[in-house]
Amino acid sequence: MRILLLSLVLAAPALAQEIVTLRPHAVVDDPVLRLGALFDGIDPARAARPVAAAPAPGRRIVLETEQLLGLARAHGLGWRPLAAREQAVVERPGRPVPRAEIEATLRAELLPMGLDPDAALDLGALIPPMVPASAQAHLAAEGASYDPATQRFAATLAVAAEGMPLLRQRIAGRAVPTAPAVVATRRLALGEIVGPGDVREIRMRASLLRDGVADRAAQLVGRQLRRPIGADQPLALADVAAPSLVEKNGRVVLVLEVPGMTLSAQGRALAAAPHGGTVRVVNLMSQSVVEGVVVAPGRVRVAAATAPRTE
Repeated sequence: MRILLLSLVLAAPALAQEIVTLRPHAVVDDPVLRLGALFDGIDPARAARPVAAAPAPGRRIVLETEQLLGLARAHGLGWRPLAAREQAVVERPGRPVPRAEIEATLRAELLPMGLDPDAALDLGALIPPMVPASAQAHLAAEGASYDPATQRFAATLAVAAEGMPLLRQRIAGRAVPTAPAVVATRRLALGEIVGPGDVREIRMRASLLRDGVADRAAQLVGRQLRRPIGADQPLALADVAAPSLVEKNGRVVLVLEVPGMTLSAQGRALAAAPHGGTVRVVNLMSQSVVEGVVVAPGRVRVAAATAPRTE
């Protein structure tokens, strides 16, 4: 009996080492795939062993049952699949190189070749290269060419980042003319008075702009919107007007000035009107309709010769 108990005690560590489980999903940050990313329950030394190249940033690989069994046998792991088909999915986080950085790199090379500084770069259906999520990308444009007559360009984009091999991607496109525009920084509602923070000046592709678009914020600030404007949408001069000092159906004071005397009465405006605008007003006392000029918020001056009319 003592011999049997002693044998079980000595065998316990060996049995414990054989409890190896598969990790069906792993996320790795390194360019090398290590054994510990695929299997749990192994000692640190074996867990650190490299077994393959990790997926490219932003990509994934799938290891099937036979591949996993081969790795387990090669490294002395007591792992066996629990089902007929088991697999491990290995993903590597990545981020796309910002399109703005790509354009800036190309622009620096194309400007000395005659590119219009105000032109936009149309890169077509560009799929930006991926780099490790936490790595800083270093870009360069190699072999750039530009034809001022057709405004077409081409270059090889070289991307270097820690944790990945040097990547080269061929890029081609064309330069397109732009024009100044003013866009809304947020959604603006009908009737709002445009403030300095509500708009910003940018350049946009000229082909996307309609006639009469404002090109300076000063043309819009302090004016009242005649229609709603979505965020980042360009504003036209026709989209704004002088702010209304009298609102439709709003109460106003009718003022009649004659030599040596000023008369006033309560009225209701039949339309909105800005400063200096002409508006028809119902005199609430006589119910007659008079026409006057807006001289201040809620104040309409009526000429002495204005003839009342029945509404």
